[in-house]
Amino acid sequence: MSRARDLVDTLFQGDRTPEQSYNRIFVVSAFGGITNMLLEHKKTGSPGVYARFATDDSGAGWQDALNDTAARMCAIHAEILTHGADRDRADAFVRDRMEGARACLMDLQRLGSYGHFRIAHQMMTVRELLSGLGEAHSAFVMTLLLQRHGLNARFIDLSGWRDTENPSLKQRLDQAMADIDLKTELPIVTGYAQCTEGLMREYDRGYSEVVFANLAAQTGAAEAIIHKEFHLSSADPKIVGVDNTVKIGRTSYDVADQLSNLGMEAIHPNAARVLRRAEVPLRVKHAFEPQDPGTLIGPEGGAPGRVEMVTGLEVQAFELHEPDMVGVKGYDACALAALTRHKLWIVSKQSNANTITHFLSGSLKAIKRAEAEILDAYPNATITQRPLALVSAIGSDLSDVQVLMHGLQALDQAGIKVHAAQQGLRRVEVQFLVGRKDLDAAIRSLHAAFVPAERQTTHRQAA
Repeated sequence: MSRARDLVDTLFQGDRTPEQSYNRIFVVSAFGGITNMLLEHKKTGSPGVYARFATDDSGAGWQDALNDTAARMCAIHAEILTHGADRDRADAFVRDRMEGARACLMDLQRLGSYGHFRIAHQMMTVRELLSGLGEAHSAFVMTLLLQRHGLNARFIDLSGWRDTENPSLKQRLDQAMADIDLKTELPIVTGYAQCTEGLMREYDRGYSEVVFANLAAQTGAAEAIIHKEFHLSSADPKIVGVDNTVKIGRTSYDVADQLSNLGMEAIHPNAARVLRRAEVPLRVKHAFEPQDPGTLIGPEGGAPGRVEMVTGLEVQAFELHEPDMVGVKGYDACALAALTRHKLWIVSKQSNANTITHFLSGSLKAIKRAEAEILDAYPNATITQRPLALVSAIGSDLSDVQVLMHGLQALDQAGIKVHAAQQGLRRVEVQFLVGRKDLDAAIRSLHAAFVPAERQTTHRQAA
């Protein structure tokens, strides 16, 4: 979205005829970095408006953060919009939304000064309110930009701003699309929708893809397309090199789920489920290469006998050892309950007679709290933690590929120590546990082993 002006010439308009420009619906996310400023930084945890409001009694911290976010929004659309009148309208839009949000938060603080009211009960509502500001801003700016280029774009605000109703997601989408003529109008829809389900509570930051999927399903879309600034490729180009990656081309929803589990976020699992049930095909395309068909995700899956992607992430090995565990039920349930309660993402797990190891993604503080809770329940247990990296080779059907054996050989030849390895019976993924310092090197080694040079050469020639 931060390259909105480039998208006009590729994605939105380009060489399309006027008729080809319509019969489409665009669901947009916030401009880059804005949601981090409104909530908290997704990767570093650096506090934004929401996090400061949740911990700052004085009000100065969150108000400063709100001012900074508003200034950043205006700076972004000042670079995108070239006409002065459009900039003025966008400035006024930001001012109205941000000052409205400020008034809401100040009212909440005043209520919180009375003992009968508990702001904590409203914090999820605050998070929903703030998160919608970013999507509303980007959709409004994109609408202005497209209108200036001669397209009949229409701003569709699902954020519930100053709305006295509280509809379900289905009702919100039906109401928004009720009077739109797709043959002559181009809806630009906010990626956040205010509804009774509470999208932030259910999906956190995956809400835009959930809105996108439900809108595609409800409108009976011929195809749902996710536009990214890169192809869905065989590995991260930053790690293995752009010239060494291969566009996947076709894969399964099963693979998409594995990628989501590893933080790749090809699509949110819940969004994929909605599209799968509605039988709407999903395609991931490069936003700046509109002629390329991208990667189709569907029930047919990819070609069998091929590793489609090698990826990985840093994890914390959380090992629960208890000799008395043998033959006794409940240890696994207790560990799962504690990890879930402290909102730790379980990437993978292993177990044997007296040891259960979960490979976690989350803060060390949350992991320590879960550890204390489990040890309180099982004081004779021993819990050890180790920072590791999980590297995964993924494919639609790996039944006829000896990924585990060849992967171990490739890592051994690269001088990389493997702490553990496992593969499931579905033969969709093989996981290798290595030291954190070896994460990128392991990805490069496995990618070179399973994505032969001839596939890379063919891909470059086709491109």
